[in-house]
Amino acid sequence: MLDGLTMDQLRTFIAAADEGSFSAAGRKLRRAQSVVSHTLANLELQVGFALFDRSGRYPQLTEAGCSLLEQAREAADSMDAFKARARTLAEGLEPELAVAVDVMFPIATLTNAVQAFHRKFPTTPLRLYVEALGAVVQPLLDGRCRIAVVGSLPDIPQGCASEYLTAIPSATVAAPGHPLSKIKGTVSRIEMSKHVQLVLTDRSSLTAGREFGVLSPLVWRLADLGAKHAFLRAGLGWGSMPLHMVADDLADGGLQRLRLKAHPLLGTAFSMNAIWLKDQPPGPAGRWFVDQLKCGSV
Repeated sequence: MLDGLTMDQLRTFIAAADEGSFSAAGRKLRRAQSVVSHTLANLELQVGFALFDRSGRYPQLTEAGCSLLEQAREAADSMDAFKARARTLAEGLEPELAVAVDVMFPIATLTNAVQAFHRKFPTTPLRLYVEALGAVVQPLLDGRCRIAVVGSLPDIPQGCASEYLTAIPSATVAAPGHPLSKIKGTVSRIEMSKHVQLVLTDRSSLTAGREFGVLSPLVWRLADLGAKHAFLRAGLGWGSMPLHMVADDLADGGLQRLRLKAHPLLGTAFSMNAIWLKDQPPGPAGRWFVDQLKCGSV
């Protein structure tokens, strides 16, 4: 009987578990509650045991139901990916490729990938957005781009698939004349909080009310990484930067690396991932471009 299981049954099972009731699952699936109940009863008959305990006001997953739920999600996601990939292959080469790239991503690697793309796909226009935080993801969610390369935003939005590209080392720095640079040894959180921290601002509303890596109450927000770099060199504050952007400054003494006490909000690298909507995976040109970014980052 298990060979007769359908994706419709699994999606109904997932909806009922997520929504907490058969009526709510029906509203989500745009079906009558009786249809949901009948579908789940048939599913339970086929697997040979109850998936829900119906003794209370609301159905509760049984232990067996809980153990199958994650596998049901994986099966549904796998089918969605299969259909999306088949649709992409049927569409053929994209007429245009739009990509949003995190400002933290190494510009040399990006430039090399773009040059190679133009040689490989000379008739396919490439449109790039270079942003930070949620502004990298917003064009993807709005449908203005097909792929986003994220790093400064630690969260992968729901409904997106991701592929790891590389890790970008970072460094917390200040100008040589800055008070924090004069501290011998490890800089404490208390000392850091006494001075202006330079941080990137999000030009989207996706991270409204949230802070990333902010340790000082004295904050200057900048929308441009180049401006942040210039302000750091001018001694106007301290902050974290991609190591590749400040390597020359550290070598020639224009900036000094701060030794900080370990803190979860200040990591030592940005994890770069390519993301796309699960139902809109990259086409041939997009897939090739992601591979170039990954190869160029090794």
